[in-house]
Amino acid sequence: MFANSAHLYDAVYSFKDYPAESERLHALIEKCSPGASTLLDVACGTGKHLEQLRAWYEVSGLDLDPQLVAVARERLGDVELYEGDMTAFSLGRRFDAVTCLFSSIGYVGTVQRLREAIAAMAAHLNPGGVLIVEPWLTPNEWIADRPHLLSVDEPDLKIARMTHSGRVGGLATMDFEYLVGTPAGIEAFAERHEMALFTDEEYRRAFDAAGLSVEHDPV
Repeated sequence: MFANSAHLYDAVYSFKDYPAESERLHALIEKCSPGASTLLDVACGTGKHLEQLRAWYEVSGLDLDPQLVAVARERLGDVELYEGDMTAFSLGRRFDAVTCLFSSIGYVGTVQRLREAIAAMAAHLNPGGVLIVEPWLTPNEWIADRPHLLSVDEPDLKIARMTHSGRVGGLATMDFEYLVGTPAGIEAFAERHEMALFTDEEYRRAFDAAGLSVEHDPV
């Protein structure tokens, strides 16, 4: 998915406040599973949440994209990181908390794979543990046929990412066109991302099917 842009990921999403998000996550985990000490971040990307969360937990991460895992390994040193599909992974251990953040759950694509992903994550929870999944947009929230421009302006890195949004059935589509300038020159490339637009009820049913009680935090 990020085959061409993994090395740019952190620059593109530099607007995210990872410390504040991680503080919020820590508060949620403490509320739901007091005393939690181990955490697995599924779809961990470049490891920026794990970088913050290891202040409170023994952390591990899993991601499907080897390029993103490589960036995370460089960032996190000896943190245990795995390459794997969130719908079908087995690490041979359990955790007090499992997270799946930044709407990554949308990449599973179908309701069946949503259920498989939630089941796989639930299977890695210790008794009394907590699973926190940050959802992608619902069908009613997605707006198709809209252009969007994201730009990065650093001394030695200039990025213009133009996005055109679309929709194919229950999938949100995003066609990204990148123009990247560095001291080495200018390059252009494209990526297409597709993410499932699940309803609140579909998320709830997936949690129910995995034997978990569900609480929705609208924040």
